[in-house]
Amino acid sequence: MKAKIQVQCYHSPCGDLLLGSFGDKLCLCNWVVEKHSGRIDRRLQTLLKAEYENAQSDITCEAIRQLNEYFRRERQSFDMPLLLVGTEFQKRVWNRLLEIPYGETLSYGDMAQSLGIPKAVRAVANANGANAISLFVPCHRVIGSNGSLTGFGGGIEVKKFLLALERQ
Repeated sequence: MKAKIQVQCYHSPCGDLLLGSFGDKLCLCNWVVEKHSGRIDRRLQTLLKAEYENAQSDITCEAIRQLNEYFRRERQSFDMPLLLVGTEFQKRVWNRLLEIPYGETLSYGDMAQSLGIPKAVRAVANANGANAISLFVPCHRVIGSNGSLTGFGGGIEVKKFLLALERQ
């Protein structure tokens, strides 16, 4: 019998998200309409040797509470136990994402530089795109070196919405 990732849908003001918990940690907050549909789901299920089960959990309910506060501009940081599922390099990039302050942005190049790997801009961008816990691990705060809004699983309009929400 496979382990279970408990998932439920969350209707945000800018699109539906699939939230998932594994054990006592949030492992998934991904856009239902996503640029690379299924890629993150397959990776999570494979690496955790688990399958999705439509069910609420204490973790997904708490994630919903915190997301509601975020979208009402009552919360600028999240306080959730997170399970980052990926390679050591991806986890390094995702942990760096957690350091980008609310309302601020960082370019992929600056991010690679801050990780001590200035020539690995593409690798950093790819790891950023593989983030399974959108919003909680704020990949929307990473932009192109010229200030352009590039690459976001939920789409550029959603990225624009999130950055505007945080700047108001």
